[in-house]
Amino acid sequence: MVAVRTDQPQLANNNGKDKSLESWIWDAACSIRGAKDAPKYKDYILPLIFTKRLCDVFDDELNRIAAEVGSRQKAFQLVKADHKLVRFYLPLVPDDPEQPVWSVIRKLSDKIGEGVSTHMRAIARENPLLQGIIDRVDFNATTHGQRDLDDDRLSNLIEAISTKRLGLEDVEADIIGSAVMAWAVWARWSRSTVIPSS
Repeated sequence: MVAVRTDQPQLANNNGKDKSLESWIWDAACSIRGAKDAPKYKDYILPLIFTKRLCDVFDDELNRIAAEVGSRQKAFQLVKADHKLVRFYLPLVPDDPEQPVWSVIRKLSDKIGEGVSTHMRAIARENPLLQGIIDRVDFNATTHGQRDLDDDRLSNLIEAISTKRLGLEDVEADIIGSAVMAWAVWARWSRSTVIPSS
């Protein structure tokens, strides 16, 4: 029998709100990883976490504008006409404007990898500062004719990331820096973990 470490690395606990950032990233990695290959999935996890942060902050900004103009639908129209009203303009509009912007990604059910890549490239096109950050990963990439991250695992990852809100009042401003730090600690920890062969 192969021993498995079940303890997880601990850092800050997000001021007691919800799960710790580290546990949340751990859950996200566990939702997709092949037992021996977890560190390679950082290339998928971190851009999605960054995009979730962008979506939640955009929602907060839309809600602020909606409170002034009367509806989120009007807020969407205003920010589409004037991108300077928000930190980053996201060209993601849910079918129901009352739904979170992240729901556009979360509701993908067919060709998920292609859809995620398309949405991230669209966000990067609208925001030159994000080019090369969120659009550098192809969520539909293949190696030797097989998807690197199939749609089922990608869907599980999106669901795991969806469990935490990353808006202006939810997390510290440097959530991405914290996520990268947490990932580095987790990746170092996971290399020292004895993992069962499958």
